Amino acid sequence: MSKDAHETGSDQLEAEQELESRGTNRSRTPTSEAFQSFIASGWAEREPNLPAAAEVAPFAAERRSAVAEAFAGKVIIIESGAAKTRSNDTEYMYRAHSAFAHLTGWGTDSVPDSVLVIDARGAEGATQETLFFRETAGRDSDEFFANPAIGEFWVGARPSLAQVSSLLALETRTLKDFAGYRASLPGNDVVDLTDETLVEFVSELRLVKDSFEITEMRKAIAASVTGFEAVVRSLPRAVRATRGERVVEGAFFAEARALGNNLGYETISASGSNACTLHWIINTGEVLPGDLILVDAGVEVDSLYTADITRTLPINGEFSDIQREIYEAVREAADAAFAIAKPGVKFREIHAAAMRVIAQKTAAWGLLPVSAEESLEPEKQFHRRWMVHGTSHHLGLDVHDCAQARRELYVEGELQPGMIFTIEPGLYFQPDDLLIPERFRGIGVRIEDDVLVTETGVENLSSALPRTALEVEAWMATLRD
Repeated sequence: MSKDAHETGSDQLEAEQELESRGTNRSRTPTSEAFQSFIASGWAEREPNLPAAAEVAPFAAERRSAVAEAFAGKVIIIESGAAKTRSNDTEYMYRAHSAFAHLTGWGTDSVPDSVLVIDARGAEGATQETLFFRETAGRDSDEFFANPAIGEFWVGARPSLAQVSSLLALETRTLKDFAGYRASLPGNDVVDLTDETLVEFVSELRLVKDSFEITEMRKAIAASVTGFEAVVRSLPRAVRATRGERVVEGAFFAEARALGNNLGYETISASGSNACTLHWIINTGEVLPGDLILVDAGVEVDSLYTADITRTLPINGEFSDIQREIYEAVREAADAAFAIAKPGVKFREIHAAAMRVIAQKTAAWGLLPVSAEESLEPEKQFHRRWMVHGTSHHLGLDVHDCAQARRELYVEGELQPGMIFTIEPGLYFQPDDLLIPERFRGIGVRIEDDVLVTETGVENLSSALPRTALEVEAWMATLRD
C-alpha cells in the first residue's frame, strides 16, 4: 500500500470512529466495575405496597368486554404507541393512544411501547387480558444509572408489574416477553389498529360516555373555567406586551399544568383580526384595547380527558356596538342549537339549527345575494362564507373524539344520553372582505360550550363561564377589580 493510500485509509477510519462517537458526545457516565458495584449498593429497601384498584378499573373492564364480544375468536392487540422525538435526544411529552387509554384506564402514568392484548379465543366467551409494558431498570441493573430512556436514576421509579396489575385489575407481563408471544400467534387470529373495523369499533365505543368519563370531563371543564379566569386577569399585562397573545396563552397553560396534565390541544389566542383565522395558534399578535380576543382552549386532566371551550372577550372589558351585535348573533345561533338538542335528534340537526340563525342574521345585514331561505338550500349556502366550520363535534379523550366512527353513527346518528359534544357557532369577517361593510371587517367571534346529553335535553357543562355580552362584561369586571 502506498503512503498516500495508507494515510487515506487512516483518515477514513478516524472519520468513521468520530461519526460513531457523536451520539455519545454528552455521555460522562462512569463505566468501571468498581463504580458499578458502588452505585448498586447502599440503597434502602422499598415497601412492595400494592395499590387498590383504580376507580376506572371496572369501567375499563366493561369496555374490554365489549371489544372481546365484537371480535370473538380473535386476539386483539392495542398498542400505546412509542415516544416521539422532538429534536435529537429530546422527546415530546408522552401521551398514549386514546384507544389504549380507554381500554386500560391508564392515563398520564402509562409507559411508551406498552401493549394491551385481549385474547377472545376462549370457549363460551372466556377471554384472557394481558398488559405488556417495560418496567424501569432498577438498582439491580447497570441500566439503572446508564440508560436515560428507562433507567430509574433518569426517569424515576415506575410501578412494578405487580403494582400496575393491582391498580388496573389486569394481568401484567414484561414487554420483553411480547415479541415471543406475538410470534406464537397464528396470523389470522390477530386484529390490531391497522384493521379499519377495529379502529371504527373502538372509536364508536366512546360515543356514549360512562359515569367515570362524565366525571372526568367535569374535572377538565372546571379546570378550564379557572384557566379562562386567568386569561381575563392576564389581559392588562398582555396589552403591554409586544406579543400579548402569548401572554394570554401562557396564563391558560399555567392553570392547565397546575390543575391537570396539559393542554388538550394548542391554544388559540387570537386578538383582533387574527380571530378570523380559524386555527390561529401562532399567537404572536398584539392585544390592543378596543379589539376582541378569541380564546379557544381546554385542559386535559390526568385521565387524558379534555375540555374544549371558546370565549370571545372585549379586551378593554366592554363590547363596542358592532362587536356586541355580531357577538349576540353568534350567541343566538348557539342558543338555537341548545334549544333542539335532546335524545332522538340527529347530530347533524344541531348544526342546521345554528346555521338557520347565521343565515337569517347575514341576510338581515344585507350580506347575502339571496334570501336566508334560499341561502340555506344545499346548492347555495352563501352564509357559510362567514362560518365555514361545523357547529359540533364529539369530545372526550380526543378533542375531536370518535373521529373514526362511521357516518351513520356520528353525523347521521341520533343523540343519546351520555354523549358529550361541543356547540360552537361563529362569525368571521376577514379584514379584506369587500362583500361586507367596513364596520364588520376584522371581527371574529366564536362561542363554544361543552354539553352532556341527558334524558330530556342537554346540560351545559361549561355554564360557569358567561355567555351573553352583558354577562361577559360583568364577569370581566369582577376579575379585574
